[in-house]
Parts: sequence; C-alpha cells; structure tokens
Amino acid sequence: MKRRDLIKYLSVTPVAGAALAGDITSLHAAPQSLAGAPKKDYFSELGVRTFINAAGTYTAMTATLMRPATLDAIKYASGKFCMLDDLQDKVGERIAQITHAEAAVVTSGAFAALTLGMAGILTGKDPAKVKALPKLEGTGMKTEVICQKAHAIGYNQALTNCGVKIVMIETVEELEKAINPNTAAMHFLHVQSDSGKIQHEQWVAIGKKYGIPTTIDIAADVPPVENLWKFNDMGFDFVAISGGKALRGPQSAGILMGKKDIISAARLSMPPRGETIGRGMKVNKEEILGMMVALEEFVAIDHAAEYKVFQQRIDRIKAAVETVPGITTKVSHPVLGNVTPTLNITWDKTAIKKDGNDMRAQLRQGTPSIEVVGGKDNLSVTAWSLQEGEDKIVAAKLKELLVWASA
Repeated sequence: MKRRDLIKYLSVTPVAGAALAGDITSLHAAPQSLAGAPKKDYFSELGVRTFINAAGTYTAMTATLMRPATLDAIKYASGKFCMLDDLQDKVGERIAQITHAEAAVVTSGAFAALTLGMAGILTGKDPAKVKALPKLEGTGMKTEVICQKAHAIGYNQALTNCGVKIVMIETVEELEKAINPNTAAMHFLHVQSDSGKIQHEQWVAIGKKYGIPTTIDIAADVPPVENLWKFNDMGFDFVAISGGKALRGPQSAGILMGKKDIISAARLSMPPRGETIGRGMKVNKEEILGMMVALEEFVAIDHAAEYKVFQQRIDRIKAAVETVPGITTKVSHPVLGNVTPTLNITWDKTAIKKDGNDMRAQLRQGTPSIEVVGGKDNLSVTAWSLQEGEDKIVAAKLKELLVWASA
C-alpha cells in the first residue's frame, strides 16, 4: 500500500524491516534487554494490548522494533553523561559519511527534520531570526515555498509551521513564473514523484539556476538503501528521513542531512537552545546514538535476502487465504516508498458476507490480536514487521476469519 494511499492516516506513517546479513532466519526475533528477558510484563500489568503487526510501521502502532545492537547503544548511552552538542557533532559526522551528505543531525522524527531544515533555510545563523520564527513579517526572511500540486500532503505542515506559505505549481513554466524574491525553497516529495510533471533532477537543476534551495521528504522511502545517499548526490540542499521505519531506529528519531550551512543553521533552532521553534523537538542522547547504530546496521544488511524472506512470508499467507472460495489476492511491489511485498485481499460479496471493517475488528479482538490495514472492501497485509513464525499465525487466522465471514 503506497504512502499516498494512506494520507487519510495522517497521524501514522508506514514502513519497517531489516536483518543483519547471515541472520535472516531470526529476521524479527523479539528484542530483549541486555540483562535478558524483562522481569515484568509491563504492558500486561497496565492492560495495554499487544498484537502481531501485519500492517506496517504506523506511528499509531508504535512503528518498529529496534535491533539488539541499537538497544545496546541506547542502554550504553543511558548510563553516561555527555554534552548534547558534542554527541550530535560526532554522530552527525558519521551519518554524513554514510549518506554522502556535507552534514547531518539526528532529529525527533522526519516531520521535525522538515521543520528544522526549513528553519535553517529561513534564518541562516542570525540569532534574531531564529528567535522570531514562526513570525516572518518584518524580519527580512523569505515567506514562500514552491511545491508541485501532486506533492501536496498534510505532512507539508512541517514547513508551514515555520510561517511560510506553500505555492502550488504543476509545470516548469508555472514553476519559473512562481519564483520571486520571497521564494525560500522548492520542496519535493519523493513518494509521489511519479504523479508530478517535474522530476528530481530537473527540480534540482531549476533550483540551482535561480539560486533557490531544493528540499526533499523521503520519510518512508528506504529501502532501497541507495536512497540514503542518492538525493544528497543529486544535489538537494536538505533531505529528511524517518528513523523509526525501515531503518529500525528509535520511533521518535529521524535524520536531517544535506548542505553544511543549512544543517548548522537548523541546529540553532534545536535543543539544547531554548526560545526557538524547535525547542519541543528534543532528541536525547540515547536516541542520537541509537539512530547512528541503527543506520550502520541498516546499510550492512543483505537487502536482497531480506526481501526474499518477506516474499516467502507473504506467499505463505496468500496461499492460505486463497483456499477460501470467493477470495481474490494480488501481491504488489511498491517502488517509491514502503518497498515491500504487499498482499491485497478482496472478495466476492456474494460469498463473503462481512466487510473489511468487521473483519479487521475480529482480528484485533482475537487471540492473539492481529493488526492489518485496508478498507471496507479489502484487507492489506505486509510481512516486514512480523517476527519469526508470525506469518504462519497470520495465515491461519486470516483463513479462519474469511471462512467465518462467508458463513
């Protein structure tokens, strides 16, 4: 299911998956604390429902499961003090090296990365401008960001939080006409690039022609792993990505990477500095170090082997549900975002008496509880958030559900 098909879920965000090369069989083994199994079942004591995640890394579903090495880094950082800026400096250098960026910083998610990057473009290193945001009137800061109509999504509020106005265009002619002395940036959304009339390279080229910074949101758009550096190499001035999806970092972490002057200016609006637009976008030392390690782990895995495992799991679920009369299945392979085998299940309404909402509720209320997505007329399943063996459970429960729905 493409991100653009899930805009109605604006409070959540898709994607997840990964495993270290050579450890594919335990692709999603449940992480444990360094001391072994937890001493208490906290969620059970609190009455919090846990579930098998056959949907994806939606924010509302607490996104992803971190790898053991990331948890090790978080535990390590939790036992020591350091200066926040020192850690961001060193981690940023390491992330920039991996991603081919001039500079990078760990943020509190992709949304925060967009806001902070926009702030850096607007304010530069002027302390008075940093303090003024989101008030732009009378400050000398620019006020407009150009975006293609096909790239207009709710997440662009991350930019307007800085006080700018989004100017929508469709063609190259409209773009060049819209550029004016108040144009602060030209913003691009990778996951919907196939819907726009202007593609990445031309977007960047026009930005360079007129001296306008170009920015890109790739929040959920790895794998492929090459996207981590592709857009930096292409010349975008900043790139924003989520850390809590396929990278399997802390859910509340993200990365802002790009040109050194923009990243350093963006950091003036970040904690530990106060009286800034980004003061509430705090990211702690545990998340910063954990995000770095999660990125290192992600670039080291065998992505082809991982994808093969996901495909095998989807095939197992598909084979099970297809035994129910009236069921039609289709496996899609998104290429721009949420790149994982995705099973879509539809049905003959004369054979299946329940709608998708009823069936999702039944899965949610069952034992074990299972989450999938979809609408009234379909169910959609992915495998990259499943732990070892859970695909067999999902296959059996979906088949049981569809038999029940046909009775």
